[in-house]
Amino acid sequence: MRNKYIEAYENAQIAQKSAPEFRSGDTLRVAVRIKEGDKQRIQNFEGICIARRGTGTGETFIIRKIGANSVGVERIFPVYSDSIESITIIRRGRVRRSKLFYLRNLRGKAARIKEIK
Repeated sequence: MRNKYIEAYENAQIAQKSAPEFRSGDTLRVAVRIKEGDKQRIQNFEGICIARRGTGTGETFIIRKIGANSVGVERIFPVYSDSIESITIIRRGRVRRSKLFYLRNLRGKAARIKEIK
């Protein structure tokens, strides 16, 4: 049971921002604003969404990609963050569960996800 005033405030915050409809298994490209000193730049982080959790303004999602030397890199992003410039869906994956943590143990071709046609 949530406080109705807090819920109304969160709904007003969410209404100002827009996020595309995506789910776990989708390959996403997230453009993140990065501050370095007094300069700002946009850096893309592209990978598979392995989980979504939370509701309202506290909703987050985890993206996993394979970095240099086959090292897995995961980042947690708030869906309605000010630092996120855009979220682009590159491909939709066909998965049968909402949390894909089993991908952490798989490498190479075994970690592929089928695409929705």
